[in-house]
Amino acid sequence: MYNTASPDRYVLLKEFAHKNKQFATEAELLLWEHIRAKRLAVKFNRQHIIGDYIVDFVCIEKKLVVEVDGGYHSEYEQIKKDELRTEHLNGMGYNVIRFSNEEILGNILEVVNKIKDKINE
Repeated sequence: MYNTASPDRYVLLKEFAHKNKQFATEAELLLWEHIRAKRLAVKFNRQHIIGDYIVDFVCIEKKLVVEVDGGYHSEYEQIKKDELRTEHLNGMGYNVIRFSNEEILGNILEVVNKIKDKINE
């Protein structure tokens, strides 16, 4: 149903995913609060391993990945890494949407509505 990391990387990625959950950003926590409240009518997983990546949120049923981008995602090198990551996830059949911390903190309802729209596509 979905891809996981190769066994040699899984243990390390699982450790990183656990740390990411412990040290979530304010924007990630706010979005998770809305996603977890079942306002989207589908199940999402948080800090989930797909391939060699840890995605912020994923709805496996709809093959939808939601990424929350902090300020460093606007740096040139990170933009290129994010593009490659998105390309790989798309290649595995996932649709990736991204939101900045500012978008989430500034208008969570609009973000949730955009995610609902993607779910319903």
